[in-house]
Amino acid sequence: MGDEPFISLRNVRKTYPTDTGEFLAVSDVTMDVREGEMVSLVGPSGCGKTTILKILAGLHAVDGGSISIGNARTQFDPGRDVGMVFQQPLLLKWRTVIDNVLLPAEIVGLPIKAARTRACDLLNLVGLSGQEDKYPQQLSGGMQQRAAIARALIHDPKLILMDEPFGALDALTREQMNLEMLRIWHESGKTIILVTHSIQEAVFLGSHCAVLSAGPARMAECFPILLPYPRALPIKTTDEFGVYARRIYASLGLTGAS
Repeated sequence: MGDEPFISLRNVRKTYPTDTGEFLAVSDVTMDVREGEMVSLVGPSGCGKTTILKILAGLHAVDGGSISIGNARTQFDPGRDVGMVFQQPLLLKWRTVIDNVLLPAEIVGLPIKAARTRACDLLNLVGLSGQEDKYPQQLSGGMQQRAAIARALIHDPKLILMDEPFGALDALTREQMNLEMLRIWHESGKTIILVTHSIQEAVFLGSHCAVLSAGPARMAECFPILLPYPRALPIKTTDEFGVYARRIYASLGLTGAS
């Protein structure tokens, strides 16, 4: 991880036009992310987390403040350097697993032979080796999401944006996917911004955690999570883990005090 920020948001503001004027989705977000970090983005429903992801993906311009992605060492092209994973896998049911993974490579025009080799390597990375020729409906929900992660990595993006990627999975599958996500992040070395409503997931996965206030989004705080890697599920029962979880609860005003 370098010292120079890879992503820098300064007082970012975003509004949407409505029939009665405008809707303020993001009011004031300031955050730095360095290369190779995995930042958990936590906040109440409707607070603007997905809007921030869309801004980072280059899908929305900001209405105030500034955003920069890339630095002197790493140039950034949002058209090629972003991979996205959503809550639903959004796999095309008429394409095999490997052909779903190859879709971004086809869109950006990568040489297909090399891309197919990389797709096989990525399917091995996410634990789907041997499933290349199956169709999405033949896979479990967790396996479909693994394929979606491989698809997000196929064009070797510099930034992975994940919007509640495990929110639709059952609790046990979600725990397993959390472990897999840490392994994939470690092996790929990608910079990841992960939106989650789960405070435990935010602490378990994140090298850093950014907490947003109720909408419109305002940065309540952003702090490192100094738990050692590799992390295993029993770390969730430790006092050190609880300190970070309680810090997030307090930032969200969820302490239970009247």
